[in-house]
Amino acid sequence: MNATQPLYDLSPALHVMLLGAIVALGPLAWVWLRNAGADARGRLAALTLLVLFLTFDLVLFGAFTRLTDSGLGCPDWPGCYGAASPSGAAAQISAAQASLPSGPVTHAKAWIEMIHRYLATAVGVLIIAIAAATWWGRGRERMPVNPWWPTLTLAWVCVQGAFGALTVTMKLQPAIVTLHLLGGMVLLALLSAQAVAYRVASHEPPRTSSPSKGVPSARATIEPHLRTLLVAAYAFLWLQIALGGWVSTNYAVLACTDFPRCHGTWWPDMNFQQGFELWRALGKTSAGEPIEFAALTAIHYVHRLAALAVILALAACAWRLWTGPLARQARWLAALAAWQFASGLSNVVLGWPLAAAVAHTGGAAALVVVLTWALCASRSEARTVLHAREVSA
Repeated sequence: MNATQPLYDLSPALHVMLLGAIVALGPLAWVWLRNAGADARGRLAALTLLVLFLTFDLVLFGAFTRLTDSGLGCPDWPGCYGAASPSGAAAQISAAQASLPSGPVTHAKAWIEMIHRYLATAVGVLIIAIAAATWWGRGRERMPVNPWWPTLTLAWVCVQGAFGALTVTMKLQPAIVTLHLLGGMVLLALLSAQAVAYRVASHEPPRTSSPSKGVPSARATIEPHLRTLLVAAYAFLWLQIALGGWVSTNYAVLACTDFPRCHGTWWPDMNFQQGFELWRALGKTSAGEPIEFAALTAIHYVHRLAALAVILALAACAWRLWTGPLARQARWLAALAAWQFASGLSNVVLGWPLAAAVAHTGGAAALVVVLTWALCASRSEARTVLHAREVSA
């Protein structure tokens, strides 16, 4: 990297934004043409679902970018050596690659990094469209989503952009990269909640209607303790995602290469103080010393132990919800719990293959979507029963 290259070069920002807007035109046109006969609410429901899908893909591509060591493929932000694309920085990239062939800057890595930025910008543009359309449609028809929700989502995208910049400028500091991963998951949760609201609104009866066959029984809805179980599983999931991000960003996946034991024992030598010292450079302690292998072992093993609690919580949710109104979500939870176990185990015993690592991140993202879906749907079930009881009283 050129020592005089500024970390923040905002001159290509407009070009990157323009490219992102051009990419976003495709999904916008597809939604508009496919839902030409629908009302504003129907088009917004379709657009929100599509953006949720694209955000899920963006999280996967972000994992691919990190796992291929492409996070510093362009060592400045938001452009690449002051250009809007690696094509305009070919000479600088070639020079950096020639001086350090195994380093973070290569032509392939630069393109991976910039494609990730273009896709992130496109998702941001689409969320701007959702927010604007929700505010515009609010005064024309009843919207199931409060416009402040897409506005909050838009604000969160801006926060994500800031963390993306810090990821580059702070040289992949583990705390920043982990927060960037968590931010992507939060974005998925926000979009999932809005997509569920549109889905529920399209299936629920009008608020003025009376129940034709009596009030739904308690067995047909979600009991309070089951919702508490869902909330607990949700909390465990977020903790585990944070721990998983900490494992990945510290490159601690291969600190234990046997299973179920680690280094041939149930309790290996671990340095928790170094391992969970949050504010430090990659591979270093806060004092600038190389981090001990025992610290990497601690990071890995805590994630492995926490995985057991998460799998048990997901299994309990799936078992209790299997025959109720959330049976579909229960089946997804069971399948994804098995997926996470298999992909996580593959990372350990197969030497962290790229496909298994990306699949593990994808499973975590899918669990965020499904558990958010289950929580929002269970809340809707409770509101429906309450309304039915009020009408029948």
